[in-house]
Amino acid sequence: MEATTDARGPQKLTGKGQATRARILEHAAELIYAKGVHATNNEQLRRAAGVSGSQLNHYFPTKESLVLAVIEWQAERVLTFHRSARFAHFESLDALREWAGHYIAYEHSYQEGCTLGSLAGEIIKTDLDVRTELANAFEQWKDIFRDGLERMQRLGRISAEADPTRLAHLLLSAFQGGMLLAQVARDIAPLKDALQAAIEYVETFAVVPAVGGVPEDR
Repeated sequence: MEATTDARGPQKLTGKGQATRARILEHAAELIYAKGVHATNNEQLRRAAGVSGSQLNHYFPTKESLVLAVIEWQAERVLTFHRSARFAHFESLDALREWAGHYIAYEHSYQEGCTLGSLAGEIIKTDLDVRTELANAFEQWKDIFRDGLERMQRLGRISAEADPTRLAHLLLSAFQGGMLLAQVARDIAPLKDALQAAIEYVETFAVVPAVGGVPEDR
């Protein structure tokens, strides 16, 4: 695909158009993950998505516009999952354990890796001007944990001495690093150890009720 700086602004799409665009993005994300940005070309994407050259150019006139849309699409999937009711806004230690347990129990975690992390690893190697969008996606992900930890403080579940931003960075870093090592080892153990160690550190700030009902730091 030709890397130009021309870009087309958002357009209102019909239901069919939205479905076609989503199909292109899904296959583009898969190809970029498997082959890298430079090795992914228009012909491969047209065949995979079952679209014509004119359709592809209509939705994504440049490589940069496609990559930006892939980042947004993949990030939205990850962020929506983490914002789901399943994790109760990450406002308790049990919610963090539930999150870690999901990935530890998922048998394909070490095979598939982190979709957003893997995508970022491929894209940052290019000269495309998309680093801001990648950084923003990870910033939003980090903020989900930070907001949850701040709620824990307001609810008296963790100490005021805890730094929610630092702990959020720790959780996200443990996930990304553990997932990468698990992929390399073809074993879930590195991810399990990294997440459990990170959550155990968060637990050191937990506040437990003292005798008489007055909270005290653990």
